[in-house]
Amino acid sequence: MVTAAAPRRRVSLLGATGSVGRATVDLIERHADLFDVEAVVGGGDADALAGIAVRLGARVAVVADAAKGGALARALEGSGVEAAAGPSAVIDAASRPVDWTMAAISGAAGLSPTIAAVRRGGVIALANKECLVCAGVAFMREVARAGATLLPVDSEHNALLQALGGQGLDAVETMTLTASGGPFRSWSAERIAAARPEDALKHPTWSMGAKITIDSATLMNKGLELIEAHHLFAIGQNRFDVVVHPQSVIHGLVTFRDGAVTAGLASPDMRVPIAHTLGFPKRISTPAARLDLARIGALTFEAPDLQRFPALRLAREALAAGDGAATVLNAANEVAVALFLSRRIGFGDIPAIVAETLDRAEAIGLSRAPATVEDALALDSEARAIASERLPEAEFRAH
Repeated sequence: MVTAAAPRRRVSLLGATGSVGRATVDLIERHADLFDVEAVVGGGDADALAGIAVRLGARVAVVADAAKGGALARALEGSGVEAAAGPSAVIDAASRPVDWTMAAISGAAGLSPTIAAVRRGGVIALANKECLVCAGVAFMREVARAGATLLPVDSEHNALLQALGGQGLDAVETMTLTASGGPFRSWSAERIAAARPEDALKHPTWSMGAKITIDSATLMNKGLELIEAHHLFAIGQNRFDVVVHPQSVIHGLVTFRDGAVTAGLASPDMRVPIAHTLGFPKRISTPAARLDLARIGALTFEAPDLQRFPALRLAREALAAGDGAATVLNAANEVAVALFLSRRIGFGDIPAIVAETLDRAEAIGLSRAPATVEDALALDSEARAIASERLPEAEFRAH
């Protein structure tokens, strides 16, 4: 008896040149017999995007930066891969009919393309947490309306999904996200305040893009993940917790009503959660290092220090405040992180700018609840303007 081969899955990669995108490319290349690539989308690195498109045999490659369109077209000349550029081309690529989409365009810039993919339906592997932070209620409403399947790629949320083991959420008492603690876990408050970009970019366990690495250093990343988890799993915010776990072996824990706890464990390699979504509901192999607990020897845990890392507290407060507070939080944080990376403000100014932007937005009645994705994008723009107003004073202190 001959068993029929599984049908090939047609996929698109939004954010193909970033760290998550490159990890996804690696898995697709390792399982080339399972996937056909429709579209690859990148930000501004035309040469890297062209190389990925050719290697994967993509039908179309799109660079978001319209000014890089000519460079992409030249790099793809004679390859048979269609080239396009600009924001509208990104939306068109995200809207192409596929079975599976990796949504890995970072920041609020990824919201519109991801929504375009959601509205088309299929499986959305969500690596852009800002979609749920900026527009959680509206985003999940679009997912339900389109009948799309949303699978989390963040290692923590993916671990929680797997730790659930198919149990209903009514059986869950609490969910716990783990945090590595970042590069400053053991630093004093004074030393943290004086940290430079090169210090903050030295993550002890993960290899990630610059923005998310800075968010890990402030612990804002864990705060954004709490907000994301609230929307993904639809349980109350008081049923989520965070614990610092420096080894980054346990990524998430689910405590059930009977006291039993299940945990998602894996080496700190993004190919593990990506593979879970890429093959879902089946499993595909990865080259990730297998856990050797005897060699690791000990797993340690500690409570997060909200005095040294106020960004996590700000995120919790934004989640509790509801309405548009999380949208404002994310917008202000993106502005502040970009300023820090360009050395225009100090590390301690990041949470300060976020806090002041939240206060200002509330004072002028700006923190309204976004009813639609378009509302969320408008609020995001207004919050960025408020955050930028604080720049001159911060720049003065940074120098």
